[in-house]
Amino acid sequence: MADGTCTKKQAQLVQEHISGQIDAIAKQEWESAYSFASPSFRMAVDITRFITIIGMQYGILGSNQGYVFSECTIANNKITQQVGVRGNSGLIDLTYMLSVKESMLGVDSAVFTSADAQLDA
Repeated sequence: MADGTCTKKQAQLVQEHISGQIDAIAKQEWESAYSFASPSFRMAVDITRFITIIGMQYGILGSNQGYVFSECTIANNKITQQVGVRGNSGLIDLTYMLSVKESMLGVDSAVFTSADAQLDA
């Protein structure tokens, strides 16, 4: 993977991966949602803790009213994807970090980039 802006194909794969996880969270299909996490994330966080983290910090993902993708970039073999998640009080911005291991995409983390993001949860 070359550093810089994601190619159209890379961006599409990243967006499909993140969409799969967000959609699974919204349906409370926890095993499916957890399967989108990277191997390193799953080594550090078991599924029970994953469910707790989502419920306590990322409630907007479970009750989202849609989401949009913007910038996708690659640096040092890490992919960063900006995602706007629509909630009751508007669009909340999240920055997803993903990695590729053995040709498999995985979510390493998602961080709120809006100051008031947790008010919506």
